[in-house]
Amino acid sequence: MATRIGILTAGGDCPGLNATIRGVAKAMYQKMDDVEIVGIVDGFKGLIEGEYHEMKQSDFSGILTRGGTILGTARTPYKSMKIVENDVDKVARMKGNYKKMKLDCLMTLGGNGTHKTANLLSEEGLNVIGLPKTIDNDIWGTDVTFGFHTAVGLGTEVVDRIHTTASSHKRVMVIEIMGNKVGWLTLYTGVAGGADVVLIPEIPYDIKKVVKAVERRAAGGHGFSIVCVAEGAFDVEEARLKKKERSERRAAAGETTASARIVRQIEETSGFETRMVVPGHFIRGGAPSAYDRVLASQFGVYAADLVSRGIFGVTVAMQNNVVTHNLLSDVAGKTKFIPTDDQMIFTARRLGISFGD
Repeated sequence: MATRIGILTAGGDCPGLNATIRGVAKAMYQKMDDVEIVGIVDGFKGLIEGEYHEMKQSDFSGILTRGGTILGTARTPYKSMKIVENDVDKVARMKGNYKKMKLDCLMTLGGNGTHKTANLLSEEGLNVIGLPKTIDNDIWGTDVTFGFHTAVGLGTEVVDRIHTTASSHKRVMVIEIMGNKVGWLTLYTGVAGGADVVLIPEIPYDIKKVVKAVERRAAGGHGFSIVCVAEGAFDVEEARLKKKERSERRAAAGETTASARIVRQIEETSGFETRMVVPGHFIRGGAPSAYDRVLASQFGVYAADLVSRGIFGVTVAMQNNVVTHNLLSDVAGKTKFIPTDDQMIFTARRLGISFGD
């Protein structure tokens, strides 16, 4: 009897999803004589609605370098999974379609929300294996997620290009980098791009110190400054507020983002011409880097090996340069924040980068 593996990609897209799918498939075909792979369309939405198709070996050719996901993806919030809407019991539907597809295992490629739903299905008795995808690099228990290094490279390209226009016009350029809860992407992009100020959620900033850093550069003969801001960054006053209160405070001021306010504050306080750049989804698009192609392949092959060993209820991880796995129950609901004593924080400070603290 054939071993049937279902694969879905959920949450935001990122480079490396297709490379991981390919890694799983090629390793499964190499390891087992009789294997069938089922592609589930648009993440958990497809699992709920029963949208899937059996895949051929040829479907996995030529996708190593392709960005996005050949299976499609959608955001299906975990908090709504147990809510019955329009007489649809989502958990029951997913379990039913898992059985209808006659799956021996379901592989879920995604971030924090995906891992919570994957753990939910595992607790419901399904054989589930997670693979950690996110440009935010915030999944607990793994040193790195696929998609992160590509996003750092793209973010760095943005900073590099902004450097030239900033220096030409002698402006302060505020670059908003994706990252609502954590600052890994902004931190690494800032260091790689030679930013002067890096503002991340883990370290609430004081705008006076941000302005001081900009003014110090000007006094030293530098006519421009680069400020990298994680979209989820907040100041020391907002640190005392809840997320909803922070949003209300910004809305009342007519500024929905921290970046927009920082631009205004720097310009008003220092007098320096200041502009904002939001690369947005550019940073999560396109082909994966060589590093992410290798990492995705490693993760995919390891996941296939877990199937052959009958190990389920886990997610793949990289720890100290070794591919391993963690229990889904240990990962679900946890976020990997940047420790304030992290080596990269130390490196940035020694390079003269200000965190506004």
